[in-house]
Amino acid sequence: MQQVYEFLKKCGTYYLATVEGDQPRVRPFGTVDVFEDKLYIQTGKTKDVSKQIKTNPKIEICAFEGNAWIRIQARAVEDSRREAKQHMLDAYPQLKDRYSVDDDNTQVLYLKDAVATISSFSGTPKVIKF
Repeated sequence: MQQVYEFLKKCGTYYLATVEGDQPRVRPFGTVDVFEDKLYIQTGKTKDVSKQIKTNPKIEICAFEGNAWIRIQARAVEDSRREAKQHMLDAYPQLKDRYSVDDDNTQVLYLKDAVATISSFSGTPKVIKF
């Protein structure tokens, strides 16, 4: 999982896909954190992405860096604990002007049953399950 975290951090921006009804939805994300040996992402509960994940927690993440790319399939599980939110906001202090551990909007989710595949045009894909 650490390799997946480092890959996403190096990319800076990754793309998260959800489903809304029968329509896929993809948008850029930039938050990734490790807390209690789990990989976390962050969003706001008022956003469509949060509502889509609540309806169907299956997500995919994709990112590209240099000559390699990563695809991650997982279930996003909300962690409503204050400690998890605080850890994310400490990792991304620039979010503190929009989010707070005590607001009703901040949402952190960890990836469960994740399968990450790191691929390149020249190498054998590496599969990481966590």
